[in-house]
Amino acid sequence: MNEKVATVKWTGRGKSGLGAISTETGALQQYPYGFASRFEDDRRGTNPEELLGAAHAACFTMAFSFACDKLGLTTASIDTRASVRLTKQGDAFVIDRITLTLEAQVPGIDAVQFQEIAATAKRECPLSKALASVAEITLFATLKP
Repeated sequence: MNEKVATVKWTGRGKSGLGAISTETGALQQYPYGFASRFEDDRRGTNPEELLGAAHAACFTMAFSFACDKLGLTTASIDTRASVRLTKQGDAFVIDRITLTLEAQVPGIDAVQFQEIAATAKRECPLSKALASVAEITLFATLKP
């Protein structure tokens, strides 16, 4: 089994507080986040939705590549974008939509097989499974020549 660790240190109160996110790999080291980077347009920090999108896009991309490998297909290039929507429901917030956009170059694959592999990768990637409570996870997959 594989377990990864991330930590957060938060100081201050709610809206005025600041957090710092770190990962055991060092990819993030006390990277800032707070109200302004989550709900306003402050680009000096990150936010949970952006990190979730990055994780989901990375997981899905690997699942797609591994599925192609299993069929003897080489992925020449894969570009994935994940858009995560946070909306207000009553007094709380909820992630109600994630949109994955895949553009890939896979020599020797036809359009039908490409769509089937992409749909399976979306369904089978561990992050998609973990995010099963999200009301809508959509995929737009484009096969590049």
